[in-house]
Amino acid sequence: MIVRVEGELLVKELDRVEILTAGGVAYELSVPLSAFEAMPKTGERCSLHTFLVVKEDGWQLFGFTSVYERRVFQKVLVAKGVGPALALGLLSSLTAERLVRAIREKDIVTLQSVPRVGRKKAEQLILDLADKLDQLQGASSEAGVGRGSSPGTEDAIRALVSLGYTTADAEKAVRGASGASGGPLSAPELIRAALARIGGR
Repeated sequence: MIVRVEGELLVKELDRVEILTAGGVAYELSVPLSAFEAMPKTGERCSLHTFLVVKEDGWQLFGFTSVYERRVFQKVLVAKGVGPALALGLLSSLTAERLVRAIREKDIVTLQSVPRVGRKKAEQLILDLADKLDQLQGASSEAGVGRGSSPGTEDAIRALVSLGYTTADAEKAVRGASGASGGPLSAPELIRAALARIGGR
């Protein structure tokens, strides 16, 4: 089993990267948006935790920023009707931590914010996984470059989603506002700062 790939980043795209190892072998990995955002510039060294999916029509290697993110991906694949593409889409639209929380809290609205996830699919995810994620609690401390959230951050994201922004856009704007502040912000401050960033695009 290939569990980690490290080397020079040759190609960096939104959903895939290519990494050349020291042994001269280049691997193509499908990645969630979080991994794309964490990747350095092409030509620099990088490292990803990996999971290999073997299917009748070929093998596909997936790359993640942390062991925790990889574990969540593996768990989501257990759900009925969820293949690697949808599992990757869930992790691209939501952080691993937020996805786990949405399933455990039966947050159908958040799950439905993910492309290709309707109400029935969201309910199926909750039915199949809500009681299978207990062992993942606390594992996010291993996340490395994974992103955590404070209560104020979560409130700000929910507020932006209620205003019509996608969860992915809301999380990106709030994270950017939080990182640029140089200190903790309250939910209202984060909302105003995030809206300013969105408006400045």
